[in-house]
Amino acid sequence: MPSLRDATVESPAPVRAVANAVSQWIDKLGAVWVEGQIAQVNRRPGMQTVFMTLRDTVADISVTLTCPRSLVDSMNPPLVEGASVVVHARPSFYANRGSFSLAAREIRMVGLGELLARLERRRQLLAAEGLFAAELKRDLPFLPGRVGLVTAPNSAAERDVLENARRRWPAVQFEVAYAAMQGTRSAAEVMEALDRLERHVDVDVVVVARGGGSIEDLLPFSDEALIRAVHAMRTPVVSAIGHEPDQPLLDLVADVRASTPTDAAKLVVPDMAEELNGVTWARERLRQVITQRVAREQEWLAQVRSRPAMADPRNLLTVRSDELDDLLARARRTLSHRLDRAADDIGHQLARAQSLSPLATLRRGYAVLQDADGHVVTSVAQAAAGAAVSVRVADGRIHATTDRVETATLVEEDPDE
Repeated sequence: MPSLRDATVESPAPVRAVANAVSQWIDKLGAVWVEGQIAQVNRRPGMQTVFMTLRDTVADISVTLTCPRSLVDSMNPPLVEGASVVVHARPSFYANRGSFSLAAREIRMVGLGELLARLERRRQLLAAEGLFAAELKRDLPFLPGRVGLVTAPNSAAERDVLENARRRWPAVQFEVAYAAMQGTRSAAEVMEALDRLERHVDVDVVVVARGGGSIEDLLPFSDEALIRAVHAMRTPVVSAIGHEPDQPLLDLVADVRASTPTDAAKLVVPDMAEELNGVTWARERLRQVITQRVAREQEWLAQVRSRPAMADPRNLLTVRSDELDDLLARARRTLSHRLDRAADDIGHQLARAQSLSPLATLRRGYAVLQDADGHVVTSVAQAAAGAAVSVRVADGRIHATTDRVETATLVEEDPDE
């Protein structure tokens, strides 16, 4: 048979040649140790070979695993679906059907201690990526419009969540998405249910609920793919897996962890009785506060009304009227005093002016002599005998004619005497 490298479009290689070549290449791999999870066990009657499906614990990849019946029957504890195993197997390719499989030579169950150690390593790796950070946790809505529930159909967890939630808040609405809560398909079905509820616009919070079980039963809720799917959700998630001691990795990535499905129902909806009691208490408290406030204001009004000014407002007017009368009397007295002092001052000024007036001199017997032209005669030289003169006295004027003129000798006082 020609080599596959010699095949051309004119001389192609037959299918058997390709299949046999692939089989030869795979046979060269030799036996390997493979870790995985038993997804399916098929015991065909009359056959000494048991056919199983070995599933990867992270990726959605599985291969066919064949094993002698004697090897499977000799295992203690018995090999069941969902068990984590480590298999020493030889890869093989069945050319007639073009199928790949692993032929198991030894199967070892993963022990509890080793299983817990692997879960712890997975927890540390995911925690290092920040998937469990406290700042990523979201608060649950006080009263969700619709609650999403992921659980097994007709399960006790479903009844606990629905009955307790409706007992607390009868009007609560649920959107239930069923999924396998155990087995090899559990993680994938739970992720599909979460995706369906995430796309539901009315769902405000999602509860993943399952009853208690062994560590192996709860393994799907520590699946890395499921943990990352919950981390990527925008809707808050409540994890209610198992009982209080159980803590799968889903509890760490969820926004809220509930110890039981019943506790989850208490977390997602408020208690109507408690809320009614709270409203009643608040109303009573508000009524007391308002009553006390009104009582204080009424007491204040009573005190204000009891004051003399409010009892008879005319008292204020009377007091102010008396004050106005006193001020008016004071103003009158002050004005009268000022007028009297001004009158006295005017009298003094008048007396002084009168004392300086020429009329005062005339009243003492003096007179002013004027010639016919009205000039004051101060010397005998100004008046000749027979000249007409007028004499100005205090109360009038006397017209006269000079008979004669006499000259008087003036005696000057010595300033040195």
